[in-house]
Amino acid sequence: MADNRKEQERAELHRTIWSIANDLRGSVDGWDFKQYVLGMLFYRYISENMTVYINRGEWETGNKDFDYAKISDIEAEQAREDLVKTKGFFILPSELFENVRTKAKDDENLNETLERIFSNIEASAQGTDSEDDFKGLFDDIDVNSNKLGSSVAKRNEKLVKLLNSIAEMKLGDYRDNTIDAFGDAYEFLMGMYASNAGKSGGEYYTPQEVSELLTRIALVGKTEVNKVYDPACGSGSLLLKFAKILGKDKVRLGFYGQEINITTYNLCRINMFLHDIDYDKFDIALGDTLTDPLHWDDEPFEAIVSNPPYSINWKGDSDPILINDPRFSPAGVLAPKSKADLAFIMHSLSWLSTNGTAAIVCFPGVMYRGGAERKIRQYLIDNNYVDCVIQLPSNLFYGTSIATCIMVLKKSKSENSTLFIDASNEFVKVTNNNKLTQDNMDKIIEAFRTRENIEHFSRLVPNSKIEEQDYNLSVTTYVEQNDTREVIDITRLNVEIEEIVAREQVLRDEIDKIIAEIEAGV
Repeated sequence: MADNRKEQERAELHRTIWSIANDLRGSVDGWDFKQYVLGMLFYRYISENMTVYINRGEWETGNKDFDYAKISDIEAEQAREDLVKTKGFFILPSELFENVRTKAKDDENLNETLERIFSNIEASAQGTDSEDDFKGLFDDIDVNSNKLGSSVAKRNEKLVKLLNSIAEMKLGDYRDNTIDAFGDAYEFLMGMYASNAGKSGGEYYTPQEVSELLTRIALVGKTEVNKVYDPACGSGSLLLKFAKILGKDKVRLGFYGQEINITTYNLCRINMFLHDIDYDKFDIALGDTLTDPLHWDDEPFEAIVSNPPYSINWKGDSDPILINDPRFSPAGVLAPKSKADLAFIMHSLSWLSTNGTAAIVCFPGVMYRGGAERKIRQYLIDNNYVDCVIQLPSNLFYGTSIATCIMVLKKSKSENSTLFIDASNEFVKVTNNNKLTQDNMDKIIEAFRTRENIEHFSRLVPNSKIEEQDYNLSVTTYVEQNDTREVIDITRLNVEIEEIVAREQVLRDEIDKIIAEIEAGV
């Protein structure tokens, strides 16, 4: 019954989002318009989050008629300091989503009203522990953009429609929904727009099934972890899978990540809030992880998951300092300047705890290319850090049809060998992309857990054998492919050929006889 209700809630939510997109985006590109929908959704969320928190506190003391949304701003100011300490932010009653929405259609300066409110919310955290978590969160919601309309009146008309549409979303009390409604709305929007966003979709969005697979790999044998980390966290979907699968309370010390793109960085922080992760339980940093990592004081991490950008450029050996960086120096060589994939691997390994697991999506080329990448693979294998390599199906990610891999790293392995899993055929076709089903993921996880040899699927290989293969880590090198070609019976084929040849001779003899009879008649 609960599952049925969950699907009903999700279907209703998705229908509403589609309705908003179709009604409002107009000339605004979908990927850009997403910012407005998510931004306003976030505004509604934190308004309701704080209102519910205050109201329940009053109700528990016996004040059953109390409603924060209906008290004066002067009365509310008395609670500002305590609320900032507990929630990380403060919103005046007059600036709550529901109150602004009620007056929106009569507010000729709605754009200025919203701009002031967003600034006030951000300012409420200044000088506090939550400042970094709220700074710039609304920067991508430009209420004065010409994308919304050519005049103030037209822009405000769009903003009124947006406020009303977001208000009409049946999100209910986020604590009572069987689905994580705000978080689900975020993920649906990301997926909806990513599917039509080409390369952008692949950069900013990891399919939920891949996120789940990486998370489950990192959690094998664990019921809780201290900290989770993503060095290229994008919108944060990978980190938040731990909250969904394990439970946010089982991630004891919080969620950590770094993102180089400021828009995506803002999306990630918003996503944390929309999934009800408190400001003191996450730390998302802005910057280049490879050259300016910002979590030195927080490592090591017990669980690391990531889908770093494929083969991007980085400074590499053009920066002489990097070869002495403790993250990269153990390998004695840096990843190529045009292919940073293994730099992310070395960074993740360095910050992995001795009892931890890292699961990183990799471009296939890093498993077999020579040069510096071969030397890094040698370091990883000789020191027994590679636990498993998993070949994924092609066309899982928006914007690329390439069949990616997962490299699993551990620092405390019980055997000097590496598991290879060929999951290239574990998918179902869904519209333009392939998709991992629950059964597909279960099969991969079971093979990863048991580490048994399964014909055409998995093989546990001694590291000495990998050395013999010049440290090639391609799954197909070790897992024999299932030959689906038709088996030919050579003996039977020869018999058939002999029969055909004999029949040909009979036909030729008959033709010669007919020709001879014709010539004799002439």
